Amino acid sequence: MDNRSETLCSSWISVKAKSELQEYIKAILLAVILALAVRTCLLQSFRIPSSSMEDTLLVGDCLLVNKFVYGIRVPFTNLRFPMIQSPKQGDVIVFEYPKDRSKDYIKRVVGVPGDEILIKDKQVYVNGALYSNIHEVHKDPVTIPAISGKRDNFGPVRVPNNSYFVMGDNRDNSCDSRYWGFVGRSDLVGLAMIKWWSWDHDKWRVRWQRIGRSID
Repeated sequence: MDNRSETLCSSWISVKAKSELQEYIKAILLAVILALAVRTCLLQSFRIPSSSMEDTLLVGDCLLVNKFVYGIRVPFTNLRFPMIQSPKQGDVIVFEYPKDRSKDYIKRVVGVPGDEILIKDKQVYVNGALYSNIHEVHKDPVTIPAISGKRDNFGPVRVPNNSYFVMGDNRDNSCDSRYWGFVGRSDLVGLAMIKWWSWDHDKWRVRWQRIGRSID
């Protein structure tokens, strides 16, 4: 092979390698864009950092949250698309913590707009009727009187328009609407759907029995 042929061959290999590299870069960029689009508009993963939703959700549980159902927020604006459905009593929702919107919280909806909420000796009443959820737990046998705190005796309060009253399932150890007020519609992030992963940090093992379970 003469020098000219070698030069042409080298040039062809260089062009081919450059073309392949460009295709790889395009594929990676497309994957990143699709992942960001899904995270922004459809689904997002969250990890549970605290015990406020025990025993429904444990520390180390990882969830998929449906962001589409409560109306997608337009990036870098305060605009949202219309809701597919509104949060209802019993839903487990993720929202921006009203006191610090850089943080996401997860709780269960107890009251929707117009509901009257009263808590008396740890029992929750909605519009005068006892509201009992099979997932709620009370791990402290002590009942705190109203004069000493809001945990076990609270209200009555009326849930405003476009707002929601939320509580943790671990009722005796949850920072929720009893302490900091209502969740506004604009603070909604999404509806918790399924546990896709669960890691027990204390025992350093996977909780296989929790993976793939829907969140009721």
